[in-house]
Amino acid sequence: MAVNRPGRLVAEIVTVVVAGLVAFPLYWMVLSAVKPPGEIQSANPKPWTFRPSFDSFERVLTVSGFGRFFLNSLVVALAVVALSLLLSFLSAVALTRFRFRGRTVLLVMTLVAQMVPVEALTIPLFFLMRQIGGVVPAFGLNELGSLVLVHLAFSLPFAIWMLRGFVAAVPEELEEAAKLDGASRLRFTWQILFPLVAPGLVAVSVLAFIHAWNDFLFAKTFIVSRTENQTLPQAILVFFKPEDTDWGAVMASSTLMTIPVLVFFVLVQRRLVSGMAGAVKG
Repeated sequence: MAVNRPGRLVAEIVTVVVAGLVAFPLYWMVLSAVKPPGEIQSANPKPWTFRPSFDSFERVLTVSGFGRFFLNSLVVALAVVALSLLLSFLSAVALTRFRFRGRTVLLVMTLVAQMVPVEALTIPLFFLMRQIGGVVPAFGLNELGSLVLVHLAFSLPFAIWMLRGFVAAVPEELEEAAKLDGASRLRFTWQILFPLVAPGLVAVSVLAFIHAWNDFLFAKTFIVSRTENQTLPQAILVFFKPEDTDWGAVMASSTLMTIPVLVFFVLVQRRLVSGMAGAVKG
């Protein structure tokens, strides 16, 4: 134990330093949100304030349509989470428990799909969404359905690959025992297998939620003219002006935008740790 103490102390110091570096931008964002305008625009900014003000939050909350933008982002993020969990779980079960022709090809394609840069697909996806809108208007341009569809397409490959390891870790003998007890494959999948891979589902849900919630590129590209369907990241653009950017409002809106992610993370943090650990083992 005495030999390991210096190494453990160094590891703890490094952890604290790294955590501080990661948390500092968040601290500066919140600090700038509560600073009065004179301190924000100061040539010598200080990492503290003795005159906190919530005027920036008032300006953000009084912007026309801010609540609607918040609701749009929430609807898109929750829809992506729900659909990605359902489809990725069923796909992982199919790719793990069933043997069929082309199974290996599908696995490789799932892995390759994660390597394509998002920026390279933005313009092709724009034209694709425009064509889809002619057939199914709910998933066309200027509709929230287009954002759900695109984020789902980008979330599924990683989700399937992660959940595949969790499903494979469940012994096949357990399924055989369930069959002997009279359980059908469907009942085993939803009542036994689904709860066992819950940590992986939580990890997938967190990643899908963050990806959809923080999206700006697709929201700016696909929501062209319908202002009422814009999402929260687009609302921040209201405070960017060519000559006088309202940095206090920008930081306040960014702080408000961060709160749902933190709440969601706190609610599932225990499951998330075990889920990520299981993904590494898988």
